[in-house]
Amino acid sequence: MNGPMTAEDRPTPVEDVEDVPDRSEVEGVVRRNIQALLEVRREQERKKSFQEALAGKITGFTGSMTFVFLHAALFGGWLVVNTGVVPFIEPFDPFPFVMLAMIASVEAIFLSTFVLISQNRMQALADKRADLDLQVNLLAEHEITRLIELVDGISRHLEVPRRTDPHLEELKKDVHPEVVLDEIERAQQDAVKD
Repeated sequence: MNGPMTAEDRPTPVEDVEDVPDRSEVEGVVRRNIQALLEVRREQERKKSFQEALAGKITGFTGSMTFVFLHAALFGGWLVVNTGVVPFIEPFDPFPFVMLAMIASVEAIFLSTFVLISQNRMQALADKRADLDLQVNLLAEHEITRLIELVDGISRHLEVPRRTDPHLEELKKDVHPEVVLDEIERAQQDAVKD
C-alpha cells in the first residue's frame, strides 16, 4: 500500500467492537476510583498530628533547591566574612570556623530527626497500601477461583469435550495467604542455611 492511509485502511477503533464495554462506563469507574483514592489521601492529611505536619513541611522545605541555595549563600557569606576578606566587618568565627561547624552539626541532628519522622509516616502509609494491595489481590484470586468453578460446571453441564487437566482441581481451591507466607519463610530460612 502506497500513499497516505485512508479511512478504509485504518483498523477498526475499539469503540466499534460490540464486545467491548462502553468506554464511558469504564471511564466512570476509573474516575470513581481516582476520586476515592484522593478522598482517602485528603483524610490521611486531615488526620496528621501537628508534629507530623510540621515535620513534613520542614522536610519538604529542606529537600528543596531553595534550601540548598540559601545554605550556599549563608555558608559562603560566613566564610567570606570570617576569612577577613570584607575589610569593614571584623571576623567573629575565624578559621577553623568552630561556631559554623557547631551550628551545622546541630542543624544536621534536627534535620535528620525530621527526615526520620517523615520516613516513619511514609512507611506507615506504604504498609497500609501494601495491605490494601494484598486484600485486592486475594479478592481477585477468590473471584477467579469461583469463575474457574463456574466455567468448569458449565462445561460439564453442556458436556463440552475437554482434555483432562491435572491442575484444574488445584485451581478450584482458594489460596490461603498464611500457607504462602509460611512457605516463603521456610524457603528464606533454607536459603540462609545454604
